[in-house]
Amino acid sequence: MEYRQLGRSDLNVSALALGTMTFGEQNSEADAHAQLDLAIAHGVNFIDTAEMYPVAPRAETVHRTESYIGSWLKQQQRDKLIVATKIAGPARGFTWIRGTPRINREHLTTAIDGSLRRLQTDYVDLYQIHWPDRYVPMFGSTRYDVTQERETTPIAEQLQALAELVKAGKVRHIGLSNETPWGVAEFVRCAEQLGLPRIVSVQNAYHLLNRTFESGLAEICHHANVGLLAYSPLAFGWLTGKYIKDPKAHGRITLFPNFGQRYDKINVPPAVKEYMRIAEEAGLTPATLAIAFARTRWFNSSVILGATTLGQLKENLDSADINLSTEVLVKIEAVHKRYPNPAP
Repeated sequence: MEYRQLGRSDLNVSALALGTMTFGEQNSEADAHAQLDLAIAHGVNFIDTAEMYPVAPRAETVHRTESYIGSWLKQQQRDKLIVATKIAGPARGFTWIRGTPRINREHLTTAIDGSLRRLQTDYVDLYQIHWPDRYVPMFGSTRYDVTQERETTPIAEQLQALAELVKAGKVRHIGLSNETPWGVAEFVRCAEQLGLPRIVSVQNAYHLLNRTFESGLAEICHHANVGLLAYSPLAFGWLTGKYIKDPKAHGRITLFPNFGQRYDKINVPPAVKEYMRIAEEAGLTPATLAIAFARTRWFNSSVILGATTLGQLKENLDSADINLSTEVLVKIEAVHKRYPNPAP
């Protein structure tokens, strides 16, 4: 397993991380512990979670993922692991989280204390804003609509509250998720101007069907030394090819139809078929091709894997040593030009 410095932090994260949003919905506590054990055995040192998990989010299961990790974490050597979690923002509603979550001092304090209690740890290595407090287009929406703007906590105020968590020793480093180039730049600017902790990472979707990070976000993250934590490298299972073989295949897309909207686009199936062909010609599985591609991009600090079975997780982890040939990369670029970002 390769390890990479995360932004300008002192964290050296494994190039593959374990995502946990299935824990508590599709996976039992025993399943969760088995996945964690397997990931650590393969050299993973970075575990990512969130207060709102598991997915699909609902009041009956909220916080369960952190609790499952906590019952495992208390048996581990804590300083050998990098644990990241997130505070939910207001964009998705979630009235069952603090009566609709916000990113302000009151909510940040309550949220981190709850996460630490469930994770059974005194601190988290990385604390991330799950999505902005302000309005931004996301989850399949690509057009900024000024009429959707709403009241928001100023970014400087958010940073000041996060700085208090860092000073208290509850949080080592801070990061963002589902952010825009403007948001990353503004968090960096405010931190530098006010002498507050700087973000070290941004966790956004990045995969063969959505490479939008490569434009504005790649530029700002390069100059600001902010690492990408790439989620959904398999595009909710689409890049395994299983929905091409069987549109009703078992998986999150069929279990939770609302999640399919992001991928219910006309060019997704033909693009996936082309990537499946490239993988077969290279002697790889489609999943291995997709994860290896994401892992080897110059701007990527770590790829966050998610699986529901140990077999799936092992296949994903085994991709850690795969480097794609120039020939394969040329073929991938040809498909990308023909079907650019079919599921942004």
